[in-house]
Amino acid sequence: MNPTNPMNPMNVLVTGCAGFIGWKVCERLLEEGHTVIGVDVLNDAYDVRLKHWRLEQLEAHPNFSFHRLDISDRKAIHDLSATGRQPPFGGVINLAARAGVRQSVENPWAYYETNLTGTLNLLELCRGTGIQKFVLASTSSLYGARNTRPFGEDADTDEPLSPYAASKKAAETLCYAYHHLHGLDVTVFRYFTVYGPAGRPDMSIFRFIKWIAENERLILYGDGTQERDFTYVDDIAQGTLLGLKPLGYEIINLGSDRPVKLRQIIKSIEHLLGQDALIHSRPVHPADVPATWADVSKARRLLDWEPQTVWEDGLERTVEWYLKNREWVKSIEVRPE
Repeated sequence: MNPTNPMNPMNVLVTGCAGFIGWKVCERLLEEGHTVIGVDVLNDAYDVRLKHWRLEQLEAHPNFSFHRLDISDRKAIHDLSATGRQPPFGGVINLAARAGVRQSVENPWAYYETNLTGTLNLLELCRGTGIQKFVLASTSSLYGARNTRPFGEDADTDEPLSPYAASKKAAETLCYAYHHLHGLDVTVFRYFTVYGPAGRPDMSIFRFIKWIAENERLILYGDGTQERDFTYVDDIAQGTLLGLKPLGYEIINLGSDRPVKLRQIIKSIEHLLGQDALIHSRPVHPADVPATWADVSKARRLLDWEPQTVWEDGLERTVEWYLKNREWVKSIEVRPE
């Protein structure tokens, strides 16, 4: 794995900078000498205290500036580049998204406004201002339930199981159209179940840690034999930075290449916390996929990227972060992803 980003320092626009992955990507960019212009709407899709905590870590850095705006607001995106106060962007990393499978079934409109209209606005920003590089965050949810594992980037993604997955599929195809028509260099990353400290509270690992630590009922959909390719957020951030180099148009998986059953994750958290889970089983949700597993050979070949963190170590660090911040984190509401 290439330990550092070989590019010269540049100005990078990062949307969703207060999000889980966005925060870590900004942090890594700043560490490597880049200037980061961060954008986030700070909505209440989940407890905004987590977003403010992440943003505080970034605002301490002199090369970071923040703009609160919604990427689905066409005028706001236009004004961001038209003020003349910001230097030209060397690239755009679009990590602003409505994420989560089950919530997208309840409110699909919000997902399309952010994930598709927002992406269109940013692509138009690139076209109109001459920005050559665009990175899009996509999802392993596109692979659905029919493909054989591990999932390769050439697998069939024509039958998404949720509005969330469908919105990301639409964003990917829109990016290709802008690559074809306007020569925009685009890297699309399909992320596999990202976890780590200060993660999203609708994701399983955050929920399981909180429920077990606070002796609350743990809601488990299905029998726990579902497998997920849990990928540590620092590995995801490093891969995302490597995607800023010229590639043409590429879709690339970023995953751990080591799926694990949910029951095994629960047992490990029980061990780390020294406390048993109070499991309450519910039927499997129809939008859920039974298993995910990333074929990361393309990331190895094109980016010299390799996942560095095994889930046992990443889980231990995540539990440590929860315990360190327990005084305020324990009151965060968790909902199914």
